[in-house]
Amino acid sequence: MNMIFERKLPIPMDVKKMYPLTAEQQQVVTRREKEIADIFTGASDKFLLIIGPCSADNEDSVLDYISRLAEIQEKVKDKVYIIPRIYTNKPRTTGDGYKGMLHQPDPNEKPDMYKGIVTIRELHIRALKETGFTCADEMLYPENYRYLNDILAYVAIGARSVENQQHRLTASGLSIPVGMKNPTGGDLSVMMNAITAAQHAHTFIYRGWEVHSQGNPLSHAIMRGYVNKQGHSMPNYHFEDLLNLCEIYAASGLANPAAIIDTNHANSGKKYLEQPRIVKEVLYSCRHSADIKKMVKGFMIESYIEDGAQKIGECIYGKSITDPCLGWEKTERLIYDIAELV
Repeated sequence: MNMIFERKLPIPMDVKKMYPLTAEQQQVVTRREKEIADIFTGASDKFLLIIGPCSADNEDSVLDYISRLAEIQEKVKDKVYIIPRIYTNKPRTTGDGYKGMLHQPDPNEKPDMYKGIVTIRELHIRALKETGFTCADEMLYPENYRYLNDILAYVAIGARSVENQQHRLTASGLSIPVGMKNPTGGDLSVMMNAITAAQHAHTFIYRGWEVHSQGNPLSHAIMRGYVNKQGHSMPNYHFEDLLNLCEIYAASGLANPAAIIDTNHANSGKKYLEQPRIVKEVLYSCRHSADIKKMVKGFMIESYIEDGAQKIGECIYGKSITDPCLGWEKTERLIYDIAELV
């Protein structure tokens, strides 16, 4: 075997004992779980914003950003419900590049997985303590979910993971919403099969245990665009795309038909400044179709303090080191626009 076994990592139970939630924090988690579930079931008509940096790369700037969101949340709370993105592990197309805070708590230093596990738990707890937000993260490694399962508000499964059996079955055992992105090739049947699998009960192996999941009725679609055979980005947020998804859902018999629209990635062709325009087009579609309005529960937006992206080592505070993000001034304006239009 061509591997070097560095060290045995602590199990999630031990990490939670070292970095526990207070009783008050647990109550906030429970309350927000209910509020978010109500949006997906239709009991609440608030509009979701899953918003934040492409990757959480610096604890101070991420918390600064989330604190700014907390101030806006108070002003738009009657219409908009914010779930900040704290994405701590990043899939890489070729395997190269920054893999997130889980791998490298400091992007300028070598990987340290134990320090990474501790750092991401501390970051999510700080966000809850300082802002009252429970946040979203991407499930890159299903077996690592339990390090954060008592604090996360939302989980996304990426376009490259959505066809993976372990991701689908693990999602079936979660009690919070799990968004399944359409794959990079654009085949919606792959995404819908993932949602179906996640909504059903299963028996499988998880962290060395035989487990039985109950099914997750809050599993849903994330439309993120795709790449065609020529390598060109192709959007799937237009009126016709969303109407088609409504029809697919209607034929599927799945619980709680829901979609989140990812405004970056292939939908924008990674042209991050297109995100406000995409948001407004989708909201226009919602106004012209009751079915689309009922299905579309919110947006996933990549946003940070500074516009664009930078290379690792440039050290511009609050600027993404992975995909380019919408800066704060444009983000603030966009959130207020959404609150007026929904």
